[in-house]
Parts: sequence; structure tokens; C-alpha cells
Amino acid sequence: MAEIKMVDLKGQYLRIKNEIDAAIQEVLLSTAFIQGPQVKSFAQALSKDNQGVHVIPCANGTDALQIAMMTLGLKPGDEVILPVHTYVATAEVIALLGLVPVFIDVNPNTFNIEVNQIESKITPLTKAIVPVHLYGQCADMEPIMKIAQMNNLFVIEDLAQALGADYTFSDGSVKRAGTIGDIGCTSFFPSKNLGCYGDGGAIFTNDAELAKKIQITANHGQTVKYQHDSIGVNSRLDTLQAAILQVKLKYLAEYTRKRNEVADFYDKHLANVSFVQTPFRAVNSSHVFHQYTIKTKGIDRDKFKKYLEENGVPSMIYYPIPLHFQKAYSRKQFGEGSFPVTEKLSKTVLSLPIHTEMTNDELSYICDVIKKYHA
Repeated sequence: MAEIKMVDLKGQYLRIKNEIDAAIQEVLLSTAFIQGPQVKSFAQALSKDNQGVHVIPCANGTDALQIAMMTLGLKPGDEVILPVHTYVATAEVIALLGLVPVFIDVNPNTFNIEVNQIESKITPLTKAIVPVHLYGQCADMEPIMKIAQMNNLFVIEDLAQALGADYTFSDGSVKRAGTIGDIGCTSFFPSKNLGCYGDGGAIFTNDAELAKKIQITANHGQTVKYQHDSIGVNSRLDTLQAAILQVKLKYLAEYTRKRNEVADFYDKHLANVSFVQTPFRAVNSSHVFHQYTIKTKGIDRDKFKKYLEENGVPSMIYYPIPLHFQKAYSRKQFGEGSFPVTEKLSKTVLSLPIHTEMTNDELSYICDVIKKYHA
């Protein structure tokens, strides 16, 4: 059996090589490397795939978050609520803009922001909530939106790990991740479910006027060439990446289905392993399984990880050090026990290989290795 990979980008590329190569060649021959026609056509295709939301492509997911907050007019000293169990980029942009990150613990089942703790952290300085749709399923958006509306707060969805996930409201209506709040922000980092071959990102909004403002912010604050009415940034999705993404977008539903098949295999074959808790699936959100993240029980997670590695099974920890323990974000009030769920997760979670090219032989081997583990 070939080497097992966390993500098999090469195998995925080879399956659609002819289409990808033709798309790249078209851009090379046109030499329209910046804002070529593929950027607009990809944005249109992505919009159609996400219930007609306005899509503004940008350079990466971190830029998407920054542009969102700049466009909404958040000012230094404003407070922004976010989950403490997330990648640093979510907090990084808040701090970079002089805003104040206000951490909330996460739900021990979904790993998403604990809705019941949000209201207690709202102050007169609070301006926005940033729910992160972690590992592939949506945060509980219906109560989050109600809290935001009651307190006149913006909602900026970080959907970098959940593009294509659906959230079902209590009235039966369904909305895609990133189309529920005021703005949605996503990344096309190569390992994402829809990944390009470099950096890339996009911003979603249902508000046409806000979409125009976002576009201006992303383009140097420029309304027409050489006329700058606001402070902006330079953040573009280049044409080559847009061309690649437009090809891959056609396969996103297939990729999601394959990831769910892998997750179903794991669920079935690890169900009776006493030291493994398989991922919880929320009833109000579909799951696109950007990661298949288990919780270990009654064992030393790091020793188990090493055992897997020694037996040819890669794994990753998302995330080993909580944000409130990171030097850049630590505060005197953040002692051990400040966010107990996140602190426990940082010591127990482990993500197993999951990607579109996995075979049943690989999955069977991984599960057999896990079952043979003795602490």
C-alpha cells in the first residue's frame, strides 16, 4: 500500500489534470494575470452554488476577515466576540485592526462557539460576533442571529472549513454557510475542501450595497481608478487561481460526498473503540468534513499520535495550544481553567486522514491500527 496522506492534492489533481492544465494554459496565453475574465466567472459560479450570494474574491481567507471588519467600520477599541478554539487568523485580524478579541468557550460536541455564553460577554463596546464553522459543520446560527439582532451586532461567518455546508432553521428553511450573517469569509488554501494551487479567498454577502463597499475596500478603497474615497487594501484573487477554482468547483459536491463516505467508514469501524469518540453531527447542519476529528478518552493523546505515526498513519492536532495560552493573546485574566472545554480539547482531539482520494484499503488499515492500540 502506498504512503497514506492527510491530504492527497496530487492524486486529486491527476484525476482532473486535463481540465486544470487547459484552464491554466488559457490564462497563460491571454496574459490576463490580474482581474482576468476567469475571476468574474468564478465569482458568478460560486455565487450560483451558494444561493445567489454576492461573492467578492480576494487574496486569502485572512484578508477576507480583515476586509469584512474594515468595511463594517469597526474602530480600534471595539470588541469582537469569537470562539477561543479556532485558528489564529480569526483573532489575528481583530487584534491587527486594534479591535479587542473577546473569547468564548466552545460546545464540547460540535467544537463550535458556545451560544449560551455569548450574551454574558456583550458590553457597550461589542460590535460583532465571528462564529467559526469548525471542521466542516455550521455553528448554531439561528440563536446567534437572534442575539446579534437584539443587540445590534454584526455577524461575520468564518466558513473557511465549511464551504458548502447547509444550516437548517427551526422553520425548515435552509441556508448555506456564509450566507446567514452580514458577511461570510472563506479561504481557498490548497488543503481546503475547495482549494486552489496557492493562496486565495472570498467574501460573501447578501447585501448588494455592502458588496460594493467590500469590493472598494479590497481594491485600495478605490471607487474609480486613482480615486480613493476610503482606506482600503490590495487583495485580489489572481486569474490563474480563479481558473483552477472554477474547474474544481464543478467537483465540490462530489468531493463533499466522498468526504462523507470516508467519515461514515470511520464512524462505523471505530464505533466500538473505547478510547475513541467519533465526531458529533449536529441535527441542524450538514457536515462537509474538512477534518475528521476524534476525541481520545482515557489515553495519552500524544503517545497515541506517535503510535499512529510509527505505523504509517499521519494525524494532526487542531489546535494544540488554545489562543488564550498563546503569548500574543494571553491576558492576566486568562489562567488555567478560563476556557475548560477548549483546554480539554487541546489535549484530546486528533484529526485522522480524510480526503477525496482515500481508498477502502487505506481506511481499513487505519482503523485496524487504531483498534490494536494498547495504552
